[in-house]
Amino acid sequence: MAGIRLRALTKKYGAVTVIPAIDLEIHDREFVVFVGPSGCGKSTLLRIIAGLEPIDGGDLFIGERRVNDVPPAQRDIAMVFQDYALYPHMSVYDNMAFGLEMRDTPKDEIARRVQRAAEQLHIAEYLQRKPKALSGGQRQRVAMGRAMVRNPQVFLFDEPLSNLDAKLRGEVRTEIKALAQTLQTTMIFVTHDQIEAMTMADRIVILKAGVVQQVGTPQQVYNEPANAFVAGFIGSPTMNFFTAQRADGGLRLADGSVLPLPATRAALLGSRPSVQLGVRPEHLALRPAGPGAVPVTVGVVEPLGSDTLVYFQFDGKRQVARVAPELTPTAGDTVHVGVDMGRAHLFDAASGLALR
Repeated sequence: MAGIRLRALTKKYGAVTVIPAIDLEIHDREFVVFVGPSGCGKSTLLRIIAGLEPIDGGDLFIGERRVNDVPPAQRDIAMVFQDYALYPHMSVYDNMAFGLEMRDTPKDEIARRVQRAAEQLHIAEYLQRKPKALSGGQRQRVAMGRAMVRNPQVFLFDEPLSNLDAKLRGEVRTEIKALAQTLQTTMIFVTHDQIEAMTMADRIVILKAGVVQQVGTPQQVYNEPANAFVAGFIGSPTMNFFTAQRADGGLRLADGSVLPLPATRAALLGSRPSVQLGVRPEHLALRPAGPGAVPVTVGVVEPLGSDTLVYFQFDGKRQVARVAPELTPTAGDTVHVGVDMGRAHLFDAASGLALR
């Protein structure tokens, strides 16, 4: 097993720098998820670690070995792609065994590894089938098994769940997490889906335009986002943002409502005349009219069973509150929304950095 270290690693395409001098350390046996919007550099970074993209500056270490110029086949890694890339004319067994056969692994050892991986992935009964006789989720399990039998130092997953329907995504996501706990191998998983990142990762690396915005546990990036980008990207539904002006005893919103601000939070304002106020949907509540309750008009209501999402327009943006399922406002109703200011987040209006 091995950890991974990136030191001032840079990647360019012509005159365009897509990854500017990134520093990152992934610990041995850690499950790390790279997440961010399309074009943020997460798949490029994964391909660099795999050896499929050259490095334009800096250093990459797998374990204690500098691998800048080491070809992919000699890095002792296994990669699972979005596309299963199975051989259609081969059985599941032969697909999983092929890489080992190319390395002249003894047949009894191949059989042992394939059987063990198939049992862990719940595909042992399909070993003699061809890929066309399998579902999408089963094919992805075969692709994972093909990687597992190699016993690599590092597993790399490049959006492996993107081609699956919602139910299968949930099932395979759980299986990958369970697999990580069983194998105890360093794993890097790339996704644009923040729910996958939150549910699977030991630590999450959030990227924007090739720059790391924050590295932390799911709880850290959710509860203590480093900036407004992270706060808005992590969470479903995403965080609400309000423009807020300093006022006596609190913050004044766009409609003139004043929200009282605890003294510990007020001290964070410094000399700033305004801030960006961030509030998670679960920290908004419907309450009777009164001080600190903001009147809004309900736009859309989404009952989810366990709770209800209430959408409304405010400050020129669509906002959302997550409320108890027994609350049933209807579109067009005027309701009053209260903010749990003890759980709210404050961001610098210019830089977007969180105020700590």
